[in-house]
Amino acid sequence: MASLSSWLPIPKSSHFSLANIPFGIISTASKSTPRPAIAIGDHVLDLAEFAASGAFSSLNIDTSVFSKSTLNDFAALGRPVHRSVRQYLQDVFAENTSVAQVLKSNNALQEKALIKRDQVTMHLPFRIGDYTDFYAGKNHAFNVGCLFRGPDNALQPNYTHLPVGYHGRASSVVVSGTPITRPNGQTLDNPAATPKVPVFGPSKRLDIELELGAFVSTPNEMGKNVNVADAADHIFGYVLLNDWSARDIQAWEYVPLGPFLAKNFGSTISPWVVLTDALEPFRTTGIKNDTQLLPYLQEKDEKNAYDIRLQVDITPEGKPTTNILNSNSKHLLFSFPQMLAHHTIGGCPMAPGDLLGSGTISGLEPGSEGSLLELSKGGKETISLQGGVERKFLQDGDTITLYGVAGTEETGLVGFGECSGKILPAPKLF
Repeated sequence: MASLSSWLPIPKSSHFSLANIPFGIISTASKSTPRPAIAIGDHVLDLAEFAASGAFSSLNIDTSVFSKSTLNDFAALGRPVHRSVRQYLQDVFAENTSVAQVLKSNNALQEKALIKRDQVTMHLPFRIGDYTDFYAGKNHAFNVGCLFRGPDNALQPNYTHLPVGYHGRASSVVVSGTPITRPNGQTLDNPAATPKVPVFGPSKRLDIELELGAFVSTPNEMGKNVNVADAADHIFGYVLLNDWSARDIQAWEYVPLGPFLAKNFGSTISPWVVLTDALEPFRTTGIKNDTQLLPYLQEKDEKNAYDIRLQVDITPEGKPTTNILNSNSKHLLFSFPQMLAHHTIGGCPMAPGDLLGSGTISGLEPGSEGSLLELSKGGKETISLQGGVERKFLQDGDTITLYGVAGTEETGLVGFGECSGKILPAPKLF
């Protein structure tokens, strides 16, 4: 992929090169109303101000979507519109293009619309109607299955036939930087004891889950499914996702219906949504599935995953930051188009802004596991951190930060920025 040069200075190390153009929702001190923007290097372009100037007039699109407080209406316009807007904005910031003068030579418009990124407040990019979390990270599923059932029964018989998932809680999805309160709930102090009698209190095995999230754009009618061949066109773009998990609460509550309080207290996403088109150059093969899938899940292109380098850091309060794991988004057994096709095969209607989570993404090598549960071998081993501290699970005051980036500095990085959250103490109820 050829490098794209911009008249606007963009650090080579920036996740937001001209090859990216991710969308988000911002507000500023001078204008508190949330509105759409794109990230470009160390700046953002306020799309409400840019559209108000008439700069989008050549595209013949409904520019009122750029005055909304979420990206839902823009996403609903469909992938061809997303693509044309992104390509136009690339041309606006590129060197030696006919439309560059729209902004490059317009100091008044730059003053209104081009803002330093550290001067904006980020908001949830979408009004999220529903959130579904899948379990497509086969290595994670196998590792966790081994901890509880042994390697012979680690994966359930259905696992390779369909994208396993459950409905999460949309109301507790928060944008990066939002603190997460440790949940209270029922747990077993001694799981081996008989009879099993729970105690109430804060989770002692609070964990992370390194995931990728996808936002739906084009809806489908109730009773009509999305064909797997068309599903990519129903996805607006992608974010990093940390689906925080209370492992001890989950162990007691999940039979027979699955996760509940162990998951619904908080899920953190990165604020900038990377469009599907921006990730197309980084298509690669995911985990090979040797199972003969039913026709509605069969994809023609073997390159159904993305080569996105993933990283998780932990910063205990008052201590230095430690990189605790590195993985890659290609470690998925099912693609997001397959997840969406399966989600709708029974006629479930999806809406713009619905969020799909990949499930925890773990590699095969030590240090690539996507959760502390795996890294600590179920809490049996400690994880050494900088500053002489250790962890098995998260403690109050810990800050977890996810990063994800594709490409190289030479061709322009396509990344997500930060996805972070700090753990606050559980409330004392009684």
